Amino acid sequence: MVEIVRIDTGNKAHVKRFIQVNVNLYKGCPYWVPPLPGDQEFYLDRRRNPFFEHSDADFFIAVKDGRDVGRIAVLENRRHNEHKHERTAYWYFFDSIDDLEVSRALFKAAEDWARARRLNQMLGPKGFIPFDAFGVLIQGFDALPAMGGLYNYPYYDKLVTDMGYQRFVDITSWYMDAEKMDISPRVYELAEKVKKHRGITIKTFRSKNEIRQMANDIMKVYNETFVNNWEYVPVTPAEMQAILDRMLPIVRPELIKLAMKGDEIIGFLFGFPNINEAIQQIGGRLWPFGFIKLLRALQTTRRVDLNGMGILPKHQGGGANAVLYAEMAHTIKDNRFQFAELVQVEAGNEKMQAEVKALGAILYKIHRVYTKRLD
Repeated sequence: MVEIVRIDTGNKAHVKRFIQVNVNLYKGCPYWVPPLPGDQEFYLDRRRNPFFEHSDADFFIAVKDGRDVGRIAVLENRRHNEHKHERTAYWYFFDSIDDLEVSRALFKAAEDWARARRLNQMLGPKGFIPFDAFGVLIQGFDALPAMGGLYNYPYYDKLVTDMGYQRFVDITSWYMDAEKMDISPRVYELAEKVKKHRGITIKTFRSKNEIRQMANDIMKVYNETFVNNWEYVPVTPAEMQAILDRMLPIVRPELIKLAMKGDEIIGFLFGFPNINEAIQQIGGRLWPFGFIKLLRALQTTRRVDLNGMGILPKHQGGGANAVLYAEMAHTIKDNRFQFAELVQVEAGNEKMQAEVKALGAILYKIHRVYTKRLD
C-alpha cells in the first residue's frame, strides 16, 4: 500500500526529505547530475521563490514499505491562467520508482489538489518560473543533460501515460561537434549582408555586471518575443531578479549575444558553459574544494549549451537570426568548445527545426510535455 505525505515547506527536514527522493533514486546513474546546495530548496521556499507572490503549489511524497519512493509538485500558476484564460494546473518534480501503484497515487494526489481548486486541466512537467526546464525525457537517455535540464529513466513515459496523460508538445535538443560546426557559407554571407544593409549589429559583453545592467531591457524583449508561445507567462520583476541570480553564476559574458538595431535590442541568443561533469565529480558539494573546481570548470569546459533564441516579431524574417548564429559560431570556435547542444527547440516549429539542421546539428534528445483533462 502507498501512503501519500504532503510536505510542510516550512519544515527543513520535510524539504530535505522531498529532495532526497530524487537523490536516492538516481544514485549511481552516470547521466544524472546532483543538485547544488540551495537549488531545489529555492523552489520550496515560499518566502524566496517569487512564484508564491502570485500563485500556489504543494509537494507530495509517496511512501511504500516504509521507504520514500516517489514525489511530485503540483502548481496553480494564476498568471498563466489569467494570460491564457485557462484553469490549468502544472505538475513538476515527478520522480518515482518503476511502480505503477506509486505513480498512480502521486498523480491522484496532484489531480485531487487541482480539482479542489476548480482547475480542469493538468500540464507538465512545467516549472515555477521562466527558464525552468520542462518535459519528460523520451529519447536520449545516454547523454548528460544541458545545464538545468531534466533527466529521467526510460520508464517515466509509461508511468505518465498510464494515468491517461497524452502528448501536448515535444521539445527537441540537438548535438553539434563544435570543432566541425558545419554552418553553410550562405549563413555567413547573409549575416554580412544583413549587417551592411539593415544596420544590425551584435552587442557583446565583457562582464557580468554589464549583463545585469541590461537585464530589464533583455526581459522586456523576452516578454514581447514569446508572448504567443504555449509556455509563455509574463515575467515579473521579482522573477527576473531570481532568474538573474540563478543564471549569472554560470554565465560567461562572451556567450551572451544581443542583436541590435541602433540602440534597440531586437533579438538574442544565449550560450552557457556546461559544467555538469564537474558537478558530478564534486557530488553537488561546494565545500571545501567543490566551489574552486566549478570556477575552474566554467573556464575549461569544452561543452556549451545554446538556450534562449528569440527575435522580436516585427524583425523576424529580416536576417537577424543569421547574424546571431554566425557571431556565436565564431565565439564557439575561438573558445575551443568541442561540443554544443542546441537546447529545447519545439518540434512543431518548422522554421527553427530547419535552422538548426542548417547549422549541421543532429537530433539526439526529445522531451515531452503531457496534458490531461480533469472534467
